Amino acid sequence: MAKGHRAQIKRERNAVKDTRPSAKLSYARIPTQKACFVLDAIRGKDVETALGILAYNPRYASSVIEKLLKSAVANAENNNGLKAENLYVEECFANKAPTMKRIRCRARGSANRIEKKMSHITVVLNER
Repeated sequence: MAKGHRAQIKRERNAVKDTRPSAKLSYARIPTQKACFVLDAIRGKDVETALGILAYNPRYASSVIEKLLKSAVANAENNNGLKAENLYVEECFANKAPTMKRIRCRARGSANRIEKKMSHITVVLNER
């Protein structure tokens, strides 16, 4: 357990800044589990290979993640001055986001709940 006042603990924790280039998509209309199938395929690969995998993957999540990966590469080139040839996908993960709840009418006056799940997708790159 850290010692000190709560504000001091937060200040120390936030002082350590992650300088790796990344991109985050919040509230993506993809369930976390379906996004993770695609993210597992590109984790640890270099950017060129990852973009090739995403281009030929038939899942819907791959098109969304491809756009996110291109955004992360652009962030690396513009903000950090890194070259795209040296980059690889160090981390990529999908966290659970709020679920939209809808109702579908059923027989005899009853109703079923439909849950439309969302996720927060993050891609973190690094240089070799």
